[in-house]
Amino acid sequence: MAETIPEKTARYVLNTYARAPFVLVQGQGALLTDSDGKTYLDFAAGISVNALGHADQDLVTAVSEQIATLGHVCNLFYSAPQAELAELLCQHSFADKVYFANSGAEAVEAAIKFARKYARETYGPGKTGLVAFTGAFHGRTAGALALTAREKYQAPFRPLLPGVTFAPFNDPAAAEKVIGPETCAVFVEPVQGEGGIHPATPAFLQTLRALCDQYGALLIFDEIQCGMGRTGKLWAYEHVGVQPDMMTVAKALGGGLPIGATLLTERVAEVMAVGDHGSTFAGGPVVCRAAQVVLSRVSQPEFLAQVTHKGALLKERLCELNSPHLVEVRGLGLMIGVEFDRDVAPLIQAGHAHGVLMINAGPRVLRLLPPLIISEAQIEQFVTILRRILQETWA
Repeated sequence: MAETIPEKTARYVLNTYARAPFVLVQGQGALLTDSDGKTYLDFAAGISVNALGHADQDLVTAVSEQIATLGHVCNLFYSAPQAELAELLCQHSFADKVYFANSGAEAVEAAIKFARKYARETYGPGKTGLVAFTGAFHGRTAGALALTAREKYQAPFRPLLPGVTFAPFNDPAAAEKVIGPETCAVFVEPVQGEGGIHPATPAFLQTLRALCDQYGALLIFDEIQCGMGRTGKLWAYEHVGVQPDMMTVAKALGGGLPIGATLLTERVAEVMAVGDHGSTFAGGPVVCRAAQVVLSRVSQPEFLAQVTHKGALLKERLCELNSPHLVEVRGLGLMIGVEFDRDVAPLIQAGHAHGVLMINAGPRVLRLLPPLIISEAQIEQFVTILRRILQETWA
């Protein structure tokens, strides 16, 4: 008898994930279908990746046409899709320049290198300190992991990149104690994703900006999960009006294809020279063409207004759940955390049986990240199912 896909995966794929007990084979819009024909309402979007849902026709057409025309050239040659995407990103953000990578973690690694070189070129050696915050998640590669204050993630892989100091998130006074003359960069998520869907307060981000200006450090926003329209603004920092010196972007940017980007101001970019950094695959024609489609769509004011409207509807309905175990509903746009007084793993598992895909952000928070094209009817359907799950699981 032939092996099943889960059996084959167990045999040949390194086991670093706890997977749901079914095989997804097809997607359309906000729906996914498994190999048994069961349909699921997708409230994970591939961890905030599928902003336009599954099998978006504009995306399919753009990728198909591009790969049939020019699939890959390395960065020793020019290609139009890369230049055009960089132009779009700069036109729609604070940035003057873009460095392309293949993932969010790679974008963070690039930002670390750029910050270290900027400090060395501007102030001389010794100004190498990095500051990050509790609850943060910046990635699992060596440098990004050093900025991620999670003991279970860090412990098996120490020693990590030195020079990192952590402070409590959303605590301006604590930030003032750790940011100083030796700090070269401060990394922060305007909305923490893995940390439980916690928006940074305006006072906190304003304090970080002021401290970075005072000490000549770079303020780096990680918008890998919260950017690209997820919060109802194209970039989450727009809610506060504080601009960074660099920003890391990934996930939704490629519409399902792997891409990352580090956005920079001119004063940071000008310290980087040919050969200082690079990547074989980064900024390839196919993924840049896909990203143009996504960015062009999600940056439209009417699209963002719909994200805000649908996010408000979802939060309103979630607050009406009236569960004795519900602690808080928080978030911005369609990036919402629902905190309970007990572990949410049983809710996620029950969701599979009820045809809903959900993920967590820590043990007690449901992290709701539906495609940004989710309909109001699908939001109502989801909340009805979640209410039923709560009644059945924690009756």
